Amino acid sequence: MTPVIFSDTNKPLRHLLAASVLWIAAFGPGMTLQPGASALAQDSAARLDEALTGAHRLAANQARDTFRHPKDTLLFFGLRPDMRVVEISPANGWYTEIIAPVVRDHGQFYGASPRLGNNAPEAMKKREAAYQTMLAANPAVYGHAKAVTYDPAAPVFAPAASVDLVVTFRNVHNWAKAGNADAMFEGFYAALKPGGVLGVVEHRARPGTSLQQQINAGYMSEATVIELARKAGFGLAAQSDINANPLDTTDHPGGVWNLPPNLRGISEADKPQYLAIGESDRMTLKFVKP
Repeated sequence: MTPVIFSDTNKPLRHLLAASVLWIAAFGPGMTLQPGASALAQDSAARLDEALTGAHRLAANQARDTFRHPKDTLLFFGLRPDMRVVEISPANGWYTEIIAPVVRDHGQFYGASPRLGNNAPEAMKKREAAYQTMLAANPAVYGHAKAVTYDPAAPVFAPAASVDLVVTFRNVHNWAKAGNADAMFEGFYAALKPGGVLGVVEHRARPGTSLQQQINAGYMSEATVIELARKAGFGLAAQSDINANPLDTTDHPGGVWNLPPNLRGISEADKPQYLAIGESDRMTLKFVKP
């Protein structure tokens, strides 16, 4: 599958249980529902269940569901089968396996990966090729999905104001390190319709952690991420502890990469204690474009 490159250069609370707030979490303030959208929204949980248990998913990916809570996370962001959704930097396609089948029949899925130059690391080139192969190899699941590429310094993810939902999972620390976090959030804002939702899951640093410490350890503070979104024009709609992990102290010698699934730099003798922690403590934030 050949990636789509958009030429448009236009750039411009914790989890609550009350029924009224759950309605907002499901639909997003200001979002206009199309005829039949209510029925589709009610079907979202069932569609997610089908995707999560589908034969197309890799067993290794399914094993991570217990740490990543994909169903609760996507329902919190308000995913519906009729949405146009952009997943930012899908890497190996962990969330693509879940989102793309849900919106296949009534919406549109875009997997947006950074545009790689000739000098990009071979590992990144192989990962992107593997993602393209994954989409092309299963047209029954991914036949309507579109792979797109973007320039991280001036990203365009979709035609301006055309998308209902943008989601990103554990990527903000990479953009902070590269110095293009502001540009990325501006790109999200440009792609979304008024009332559209930006859903962010990110490794969570302790309040007061310096930006350099956040970059070094791969954990971002909620205040830093909220400020990035606010500067781009977003309003914070809701926060959730769906992906919280109180066992994670966030002060590991090798940063977040010491934890599973990476276990980078961890000896065989020490692996049991890191496996017992599980994956990182994560913020789950829902922003809305006014």
